[in-house]
Amino acid sequence: MPGGRLTQQERQQIALGVTDGLAYAEIARRLDRPTSTITREVMRNGGPTAYRADLAHRATERRAHRRRQAAPRGLQAPAQAHGRDAEAVREYEEMFTTLLMQQGLPKMMSRVLTCLYTTDAGSLTASELVQHLQVSPASISKAITFLESQGLVRRERDERRRERYVVDNDVWYQGMIAAARSNAQLAETARQGVNILGPGTPAAARLENIARFVDFVAESISRAADQAREVLYTKAEVTAGGTAEPSSD
Repeated sequence: MPGGRLTQQERQQIALGVTDGLAYAEIARRLDRPTSTITREVMRNGGPTAYRADLAHRATERRAHRRRQAAPRGLQAPAQAHGRDAEAVREYEEMFTTLLMQQGLPKMMSRVLTCLYTTDAGSLTASELVQHLQVSPASISKAITFLESQGLVRRERDERRRERYVVDNDVWYQGMIAAARSNAQLAETARQGVNILGPGTPAAARLENIARFVDFVAESISRAADQAREVLYTKAEVTAGGTAEPSSD
């Protein structure tokens, strides 16, 4: 299997494969590359709908140039926990950040959320985020305020009374419930328009269909979130008799 960075010719083959609707695994097989390499390449360079080989190649060269300028000579990247490949971790963080941005999150919020998702502790302080992302404390504060308002992170105090920002199972659950509530509000607003525009009119019928659809989705999200919380986040506790019984936090 060839190593090293993707060549411009390989990127052209990736672009052709994406245009033809090939799966990343098939593109990877044709290039004799890991599927993860193809996935990272596409996702951090516009995604499947906007990937272009020439732009991706130039972007990669710019990133490599910036890293060479930013890294003082003689210094190496800090060692990763669990023997992880530092370059692979960095590329994965870029890919995840790009994916979050494509889903509508601003860049800094996406970077912060990715940083929290990929840390083993699942929580970081403001100073730790500043150090990892090399941005100002004000940027972190603004990003956290936004993410907290969306139910994507929560704050807590550690034993040293430092404020930590957390992403855990409960954050995912609360985020899903918040999304369901938002959808429910959309359905209610759509139904208000039915009476205003006149029942039986084409516009009112459209709004009623929107409300029914969104109601169904919101109810399904809430039910699935409750089931997932109960089933996936249940821990087994050993009783005095030596048998395991489920117990949720």
